[in-house]
Amino acid sequence: MKTRLRVLRAERHWSQAELAKRVAVARATIVSIETRKYDPGLALAFKIARVFCKDHRRSIHLRSAASESRWTSGGSRGRT
Repeated sequence: MKTRLRVLRAERHWSQAELAKRVAVARATIVSIETRKYDPGLALAFKIARVFCKDHRRSIHLRSAASESRWTSGGSRGRT
């Protein structure tokens, strides 16, 4: 999972401890997500999305649509 967590946190001037408190996890969990040593499950990912006021359903939909268009428009994408 590619994460923008550090960037989102910095935009709000939140420490890792502040984010951890808002999401109700240990600070070490935030550190592990930011350093890509831990991928959060859906429940935690949704909690994080809510804290940042992101519409996670819309985000997932847009990401899926982008992936589909990449493979459906533009021909065979190197397949023979």
